[in-house]
Amino acid sequence: MKDTIFSYLLYKKNVAFLYGNMSIEEGLIFMKEHHYTSVPVIKPSGEYIGSVSEGDFLWSLLETTNKTEFFNRSISSIIRKDYLKACTIDTSTDILIQLLLDQNYVPIVDDRNIFIGIVTRKSVLSSLI
Repeated sequence: MKDTIFSYLLYKKNVAFLYGNMSIEEGLIFMKEHHYTSVPVIKPSGEYIGSVSEGDFLWSLLETTNKTEFFNRSISSIIRKDYLKACTIDTSTDILIQLLLDQNYVPIVDDRNIFIGIVTRKSVLSSLI
């Protein structure tokens, strides 16, 4: 087992993410093109806002009365508060693995909450082989 999160980290430049100020329509198109079911969402400043899943888009659409305006809303308006909370780079690998038992990736931020990448379940499991 590797000692730090850096050993497993996929850096931001290699990770697909959305900006919170993008429209829901842009987000859906992006997710369809890349075949993702969940992606991190950040502010233009780089701060991590949360992650959004296909289900977030679907449930938000079902709860919206004005379907026409729905697609122009920002992605940040549909993010669930407690979905895929980020860890910092100094989080222990034990806690990281515990989180990966329930989710496919863990967003990683620095001490200013700036998104720096993700750790995937696959990257941790691959290190065990």
